[in-house]
Order: sequence, then structure tokens, then C-alpha cells
Amino acid sequence: MLGLLFRLLPFWVREPLFIVVGSVFGVRIMFLAVSEEEWAAAGIGMVFLAFTAVRVHTVVRALRARRNPSPAAPGGGAVSDAAVQPQPQAPVGQRPVPAAPQKEPNAWGQAAAAVGVFAALGVAVWLGPHLQSTDDDSTPQAVSCPRGDDEELPSAYRQTPQAVTAEELCKALNRPDLATLLGTPGEIATSASGNSNTALLTDGKVAQPEAEVQFHTYTVNVSATYDKLSIAQYVKVMEFGEETDIKKLSVMGRPAVLSSQHTMSIRINPGSDGSGGSIGQGPLARTLSVAFDGKDRGGYYDITVWGRSGAFPDDSALLDIAEAVLPTIPERAV
Repeated sequence: MLGLLFRLLPFWVREPLFIVVGSVFGVRIMFLAVSEEEWAAAGIGMVFLAFTAVRVHTVVRALRARRNPSPAAPGGGAVSDAAVQPQPQAPVGQRPVPAAPQKEPNAWGQAAAAVGVFAALGVAVWLGPHLQSTDDDSTPQAVSCPRGDDEELPSAYRQTPQAVTAEELCKALNRPDLATLLGTPGEIATSASGNSNTALLTDGKVAQPEAEVQFHTYTVNVSATYDKLSIAQYVKVMEFGEETDIKKLSVMGRPAVLSSQHTMSIRINPGSDGSGGSIGQGPLARTLSVAFDGKDRGGYYDITVWGRSGAFPDDSALLDIAEAVLPTIPERAV
């Protein structure tokens, strides 16, 4: 069917079409064959180029014949009857009217139109794989934080007007360069969430919003605790509990402390309704606690990082995250 359609086209459309299609496919196949070392494909490309060369030769001959027409006489040199028949004479006193010349189709215009259309098709075929790879829907996209417009805050947030919300913490944490700060550039966050909680063992009276961003390698959690516990008091509590790997330091001119503790692992039995399962010890996590202000008057941020394998990045990564994230968290006057 396609061959029949090609034969029905005028010569000055069909031949340029063959040239463009043959050259585009021939060059494309040869390029792929050389880059992938597929010599069978190189042979197919050579066939396309040879076919194109034949068509170019045909068009060149037709152009030469069109520029230098040579009328062919009938066989034997005899003159046809039409040539010797007398032409009708115009009436006496009336000028002969020349016959209107027949307008021949513009061969160059047809050829240019055909070349332009199929050159565009050839470019689309050539660039198709590259455009498809950049617009591939399977490419993972960065996640966004959930909106907390409909979230009803606990009463502790009304009693602590300076407290930030989980949505604000999540937006501050979910940075485009967070993976780079963790030492895993190129990773894309798989989830981002937040929760406007209250601190444990406070009867819901202490606001403690938190946000979490997960990657394939690490998970980062940021929380803000609005109690009157200072970092100095927090360090004494950790030392009293005989915790190890504690390191006191200063971050952005504020008292801070690094500590390590295990996360909690919750395993739900397959086929259960969620009520059956076991709670155990999860991977080790590293936490950087930073006071709200330089005077350490109470309240602090916690930045915690852990990995699926049980490893976590160097302490310098937590310091970098703190210096990048904490200044972007809204601060409200008491």
C-alpha cells in the first residue's frame, strides 16, 4: 500500500521524498551500528545510502534534461501529418490571439516542500529517543509536604503561640539540597511527612511538632520541643542515664549536644488486622539537639538521622543540616 502511494506522487515530490527518507534512515542506522558495533546493521545502513545515491543520480539526470530539452523526431526522419497540416488563419483585419501558455507545475517548489516536510520528520525520528528519555514518566520526582490546612492542632499549640506547625517544619526540612547535605547527592526523597504532636509524658501540654523526609539511604527527622528544659539540663539527664557517645558543642552561637540512641522497630504480622505484631530495637540513630536561643532559656530542636543499614553519616552532616534548616524555620515572638 505504501509503495502504491509513493508511485502515485508526482516525480518532483516522490524522488526528493525518497532521498530524504533514505539519507536520514541510512545515517541514523550507520551511527547506531558504529556506536554499538553491530555490523549487520551497518550493512542495512549502506543499503539505504546506496538507494539514496541512485535516487540522487536520477534527479540530477532529470534536472539536466529539463534544462536542455532536445525534441525527438519520429522514426526515419519523416515529418508527421500534424506538422504539414495548414493552421487556421485569422480573419482579415483581426490580429491573431496567441494561445494561453499552459502553466507547468513548479518542480523546484514541489521538491523544496517535500524536502522540508520529510526533513522535519527525519529530525523527529532522530531526536525521538533523546526526547523520550528526558520526558520519561518513570523518572522519580521530588516529593512535596502534605498541606495541614485541615489539621486540628492540639490545645498545647494554642497555649504556645510561638510554636511552629508540622507543615512549616516539613517545608524547611524538605530542601532540594538535603541529599547533598547527607553526603548522598543524586538521591531523591521518597516521602515527606509531618505531625503536630505533643511531647510524651506531658499530658498533652507541651507542643512537639515534627517532620520527616525519607531517602533510600537515610531518613531525617526534625522536631521542636516547647518545654522549659534547657540543653544544659538535657545533658545532665543523659549523663545520669549513663548514655554514651555524648558530645557538647555550639551551633550558630547556641548550646547543642550530639547523642546516639536506637530507634524503635514495629513489625506487623502478615495477615493480621494491625493489632498483632512485635516491637523491637531499630537501627542506631544520631541526634543533634540545638537550643532555641543562645541564652538556653528552654526548648530545643532535634535533628535525627538514621539509615536502613544501621549506619548514619558523619556528625558534620548533622551540623550542615542544622545550619541550613534551622534559619528557615519561622520564629514567632512569645
